[in-house]
Amino acid sequence: MMLLPRISRRKHAFMLQYMRANSIRLSSTAHSSTNNQIESNVQDSFTRRSKFWIPTGGITATENEDAHAKLIRAGYLRQSHAGIFHMLPLGHRVLEKLERLIDKYMHQLGASKVSLSSISSQALWQQTNRLEGYGPELFRLTDRKDVPYLLAPTHEEEITTLVSKTVKSYKSLPLRLFQISRKYRDEIRPRQGVLRSREFLMKDLYTFDYSIQSALSTYEQVRAAYSRLFNELKLPYLVAEASSGDIGGDLSHEYHLPTPIGEDNVISCNSCDYVANEELATTRLGPLEDTAPSPDSGDVPPANVWRGISKDRSTLINVWYPASFSDNYINTYAIKLVLPELDASLNNPIQYWSSSEPRRHVHLVNIVDYRLGSPFSNTLKTNSNPEVLLPSDTNIDLSTITTEYVVSTRDGEPLNLLRIQDGDNCPRCSSGKLKVQKAVELGHTFHLGTRYSDPLEAHVQVPSNLIEDKAVSNSTSEMKTVSMQMGCHGIGVSRIIGAVADHLADEKGLNWPRAIAPFEVVVVPGKGLENDGVIVSEYLANSQGSRPLDLLLDDRPESLPWKMRDADLVGYPIIVILGRGWSTDRLCEVQCRRLSSVSHILLEDLPMYINHLLTQL
Repeated sequence: MMLLPRISRRKHAFMLQYMRANSIRLSSTAHSSTNNQIESNVQDSFTRRSKFWIPTGGITATENEDAHAKLIRAGYLRQSHAGIFHMLPLGHRVLEKLERLIDKYMHQLGASKVSLSSISSQALWQQTNRLEGYGPELFRLTDRKDVPYLLAPTHEEEITTLVSKTVKSYKSLPLRLFQISRKYRDEIRPRQGVLRSREFLMKDLYTFDYSIQSALSTYEQVRAAYSRLFNELKLPYLVAEASSGDIGGDLSHEYHLPTPIGEDNVISCNSCDYVANEELATTRLGPLEDTAPSPDSGDVPPANVWRGISKDRSTLINVWYPASFSDNYINTYAIKLVLPELDASLNNPIQYWSSSEPRRHVHLVNIVDYRLGSPFSNTLKTNSNPEVLLPSDTNIDLSTITTEYVVSTRDGEPLNLLRIQDGDNCPRCSSGKLKVQKAVELGHTFHLGTRYSDPLEAHVQVPSNLIEDKAVSNSTSEMKTVSMQMGCHGIGVSRIIGAVADHLADEKGLNWPRAIAPFEVVVVPGKGLENDGVIVSEYLANSQGSRPLDLLLDDRPESLPWKMRDADLVGYPIIVILGRGWSTDRLCEVQCRRLSSVSHILLEDLPMYINHLLTQL
């Protein structure tokens, strides 16, 4: 037998035993065709590429190929319909690892896992006044008895109903239930693959407490668990103060991964810990005299107008702002703070200003950005010219409508109606400047309060001293019925796959963090070294003690360059190559693209070296 590198007696004995059991010897020359496929009497402790379906090949890389295209070309998923995808074996392994990771941190919170039905009752959604508000994104259906149902995009109504029927005593609280399930949203324009799809996997954690104090403590525990989870993924995430939107509640945070393909804007300060999403972000406004003529000058600055309309089509909206900006700078979130009934979903609201259909009680609201100053506002209020206040192709008689002018918030603060820009002043500290980053939302935590427990009657009996913070004056305490305090905490499971793929991909292919990589290590033997690849794979798979490596052996009879290109595309964290260095000096070439590392390692040192690399991934 050819001499092996010096190794410990235990490892040497293992290798000898394995080789004797399988009649294998290490060789630097090509094996005969009868030995290319090794018949093993024991089950492999690693995965063979020849027995694991990865449909690669046949798809040509395009110029400026994005991460979603790489996921398809590498064999992780395939599109079945618009915005709907099949997960293939590689993608499923990533999902399974991500789910196990999430399970670990949810169990640390004391949460129990459930699996709620994807079908929900429309009647329940009517009870919480969400059925119509959610809009056309709901997939609706009826059964043979014409009972209306929907495919759930979220499960607040169902989980609240379940808990309200089963929990009556405060002693059962706090209660924490989570699930990882398929959700459905009829996106008008599905895009960017699994980042914005019509069917997706979500993790929902629902929490129930009997007091606000307990619920807020739970909320902070969940936030800490989320931070530990994203830290293990080694992602550069941002935690932003956020609006609760249609979900409800008055406290929420979003967890974002900065990326140029993100649909959200996250604003952060370069000096303090201020981070907020665009809906909630503010800026410290400069003195008015720095941006507009003084009130005494009489000068009226040039202005542009952005037009909108209310959801009920009864209110027409003019937003006036400096002519040095364009409509792209308009912040619809800021407008909705002044006029919540604004329909911000319309691409062309002007068409709804037409007078072809008779209207009653039409209302025109003029909202003026603070940068234009009081000279502009005063001039606008005295101007009744329809050519100024209405679009040119609208034949509405100004005398038939009521007109309102809004120049400040209800608190008397000036109106900043333009989107925050890089370099704007931080609202929290005196020296900081704001930075705007595109980002993908990966998770969201909500304190819901009694938003769902009130309408769905999720009540519990609690001793009054526990919720009123009073000392017990005697052996008995008056029982009081209260609505449960709820929290909802989501993670976009399938979205994380798309976001991580985009964040770490390079020109060669995908890259994965160790925590969710489909395989941690791939062993790629050169032509004629397939048997040696088995020896190395078995040695690695059995050299890690209680934490065995998740390893794939590429045992296909293809050329080494071909298999290397395939390995780069799939994005295994560590690639072990048996090539010329193995044949001559028994050295394994170890590549880690994310760490820009290429080393030649003796077999006896290989397990420790690989583990060292993996701890950095």
